[in-house]
Amino acid sequence: MALVRFADSAGLADWVASLLLRDRLLRPERPLGLATGRTMEPVYAALARQVNGLPPAERQELRRRWCSFNLDAYVGVDRADPRSFAAEMASRLTTPLGLDPERVHLPDGQAADPHAAAECYAAQLAATGGIGLQLLGLGLNGHVGFNEPPCEADAPCRCLELSPATRQQNAGAFGGDPESVPQQAITLGLREILAAERLLLVVTGAAKAEVLARALREPPTPELPASWIQLHPRALVVADGAAAALLDVNRNPPTAARTASGVAGAGHAADPDLGARRDPGLHASSWPTR
Repeated sequence: MALVRFADSAGLADWVASLLLRDRLLRPERPLGLATGRTMEPVYAALARQVNGLPPAERQELRRRWCSFNLDAYVGVDRADPRSFAAEMASRLTTPLGLDPERVHLPDGQAADPHAAAECYAAQLAATGGIGLQLLGLGLNGHVGFNEPPCEADAPCRCLELSPATRQQNAGAFGGDPESVPQQAITLGLREILAAERLLLVVTGAAKAEVLARALREPPTPELPASWIQLHPRALVVADGAAAALLDVNRNPPTAARTASGVAGAGHAADPDLGARRDPGLHASSWPTR
């Protein structure tokens, strides 16, 4: 893995957006894996600015070849409900980027049989060849997607019960009441996530510092699903200063990780090759290899 550390979340969002844009421009053959949540909101805002700044012909080609699959969706929430992930993606990505909604895929949380819907979603993804670049956030209990602990590395796309911790974390969109958060969700599993060509884990805020440090330092375990990303040959972790506060890479480095802690400053954050210039061993456009 490689770790890129930013002093502020604004610079981080611009830099991550530039990686997503670069992926769509240079590697559109395989779908982009997308995530939702507060961490991703400034990333999608930055991506919209960057896409709309492209020359018209390039922007049109990006839209024509766009294909993305979201990690998850609540069960039983109407797509038109503003609290649904479908509505969130429509307002933050599909509409601002001018994308065809049919090219922005999400699990069908309204299906009569959500377990069958999960199987269909996995098959639909597999038919495309699988994820190229998978964007990930990090839950306070160590989940990625909605893969709640305990979760094995080969867990497939499925419908599952959300933990009380996750429902509490997501209560903000439901009037602050965790009991109003749906009890179930459909999520891509660690099987599909780890099969992606590249992983991009984005973590911001002091509240995530402890779980991020554990996910990168402790041996992979079902009790901390995010820790399985240590097994991936091309994983990049991007964190702001608050989230990376417990990662002193000089004294106690994360497992197999290098750092580009000097990659801070919004003035240069949109340059996807900045890490390579600061640290020749870390090239954001080519990603780490083992």
